[in-house]
Amino acid sequence: MISFPPALLNGYRNFMGGRYQDQRDRYRVLAEQGQKPNTLVVACCDSRAAPEMIFDSIPGELFVVRNVANMVPPYEPDGQYHSTSAALEFAVQALRVQDIIVMGHGRCGGIRAALDPNAEPLSPGDFIGKWMNLVAPAAEQIQGNANMTPGERQTALERISIRNSIANLRTFPCVKILEERGKLRIHGAWFDISNGELWLMDPKTQDFSRLDVEAAA
Repeated sequence: MISFPPALLNGYRNFMGGRYQDQRDRYRVLAEQGQKPNTLVVACCDSRAAPEMIFDSIPGELFVVRNVANMVPPYEPDGQYHSTSAALEFAVQALRVQDIIVMGHGRCGGIRAALDPNAEPLSPGDFIGKWMNLVAPAAEQIQGNANMTPGERQTALERISIRNSIANLRTFPCVKILEERGKLRIHGAWFDISNGELWLMDPKTQDFSRLDVEAAA
């Protein structure tokens, strides 16, 4: 007998009896014609920050890439394995998305680890430690700021990491060229899992401001 998490089986039954029935025709069209999302979202793999739920999206609307701390590495065509870069390449070159959103979130475990000078590797490979080296310079600067509380340091690095990923996005030739031609837009966002607030980054100042839901509506 196949062993499978009972909660997920129950969830699947609810899906088939609810959302799938509501979107059945759309799923069939997507199966026959393929996907054509307009937006790529680079998000954290944290289970509390799912873009499809936050943006209440329908099937086929978002192309989502999730990794630890929602980071984009710089363009490095070095023959190694680059999952995020591969997904980015496919979204931009094959799907022709029009918008890319780098979305961070509050209380990110990866960012917390980057700020902890005493953090021990979780395994001999230390994959998380190596990955978080992408924000190591910023983490070191923030760690040395005695005027900030631990919570302030965390939020600061979460948002700096978003800016850093956007800068890395622009090292990809396909992204840089399409953005310069006005065919691709890049956005930064930060989601507060404690109260559901969404903060958007101003593309000029790089400051984050809370989205007024009523005004946006």
